[in-house]
Amino acid sequence: MMNPIFIISLSGIAGIAVGVLVMMGISRAGLNKNEQKAEQLLKEAQIEADAKIKQAVLEGKTQAHDLRIEAEKEIKERKQETMQFENKLLRREDNLNFRDEALTQKEKQISDKLQKANDKLASLDAKEKKLQEQIDKQILVLEGVAKMSSQDAQKELFAVVEKKMEHETVAYIKDKEEEAKATATEKAQNIIALAIERMAQQETQERTVSVVAIPGEEMKGRIIGREGRNIRCFEQATGVELNIDDTPDLITITCFNPIRREVARLALEHLIKDGRIQPGRIEEVVRKYQNEIDQEIMKAGEEAVFKLGIGRIDREIVRLIGTLKYRYSYGQNALQHSMEVAYLAGCMAVELGLNQQLAKRAGLLHDIGKALNIEQQEGSHVELGYKFCKKHGEKDIVLNAIQSHHYDVEPKYLTSHIVIAADTISAARPGARKESAQAYINRLENLEKIAGGFEGVQQAYAIQAGREIRILVNPDRVDDVTCVKLARNIREKIENELTYPGQIKVNVIREVRAQEVAK
Repeated sequence: MMNPIFIISLSGIAGIAVGVLVMMGISRAGLNKNEQKAEQLLKEAQIEADAKIKQAVLEGKTQAHDLRIEAEKEIKERKQETMQFENKLLRREDNLNFRDEALTQKEKQISDKLQKANDKLASLDAKEKKLQEQIDKQILVLEGVAKMSSQDAQKELFAVVEKKMEHETVAYIKDKEEEAKATATEKAQNIIALAIERMAQQETQERTVSVVAIPGEEMKGRIIGREGRNIRCFEQATGVELNIDDTPDLITITCFNPIRREVARLALEHLIKDGRIQPGRIEEVVRKYQNEIDQEIMKAGEEAVFKLGIGRIDREIVRLIGTLKYRYSYGQNALQHSMEVAYLAGCMAVELGLNQQLAKRAGLLHDIGKALNIEQQEGSHVELGYKFCKKHGEKDIVLNAIQSHHYDVEPKYLTSHIVIAADTISAARPGARKESAQAYINRLENLEKIAGGFEGVQQAYAIQAGREIRILVNPDRVDDVTCVKLARNIREKIENELTYPGQIKVNVIREVRAQEVAK
């Protein structure tokens, strides 16, 4: 008998084999189905691809047809343009041929006319030569009749024409001057008058020395001190000279530097009131008032700048402006003069539509070099002021006004001319400046001498303190037209040879008097 375990094992193996066969059958059936499905998909894809190919071929043929039509159209247009251009060239060529023929004809005509002109020129030359011969003959005849050569006649004619033209020229100039004065002078006078009306300053006084009053003659001895030690110490500390003479109750302080003189005056007055006069005290008081004067200088400069409203300005320039408070020119205070010029320049600048602030600045700084003169720097106040302001960054308009206010250089800006006018007005107004009696007399004598040196002048009188020169001429030697020329020549000579404040009016008078006595 077979072992049951063996039988069971065989049964299991047989079952497994049957299962494998069954699975293989099922798998084969599934593979056949998938193959059929794949074939179906391939057929559909082939059909779809054929359809797309046909569609693409059709679209390509359509586009090719369109491109061909468009190309044919463009070719046709190009051919048409080419034909038009060829026609245009043909017409232009015809025009050029026509012009060439016309130019040829004109050249021929011009050649003929040129030949005729040459013939006429030759004929005119011959006639001119013949005419000149006749003129020469007539000149010889006329010279024989007139008993005068042609050169002499020409000179006489030129003299007559020159005299006539001189009178006409002078008359013409006079008419033009009167015409210009009718407008320009009136306007200028209005501007200057308005500026002067807006500006009023008190008259200045001459300051050459300082005088200090003392309570008694005893004080003079205390100021001098034992063996003169006090006065020597005072003069060394201040740099001034004390004149203690026989004048009762007065001491005179003299010094070229006005600031030192002012320090000495204040210190001396303080010492007299205090009563303690000895070298140590003198030096202490002098130092005190030197500091006070320095502060006063800065304060005066700042007040001037503030009153004028000219904006920010360098501190060193402000100090120099304050220094002008102690500077005098012909008795006129330099700071007051500079402020007056600034006000006048500002008023005129407003009337002319210019920068008022800049005009005031130029007017205030035009004499700034006089403050440097106090410090004994070399050079004129114009040169010193220009260099100092240029160093401290002032504008070119201000610098030119400084340089040109005495015509050291040519004024380049209208503001410079305004400053010149304002400076003249301020210096020339009554009481502004003083001059010595001898200088005044010399100026009037030179004025009369200049006027009397011209031909035809009988008398010349300087009147109105030298502001007018009245000239009487010989009516037989000087006519009315020559009077105008004479006045202009005298004016020019005065301007070139004399130095004077303000203006001088030249008045030429020609007067004819006829007198008879009835008996």
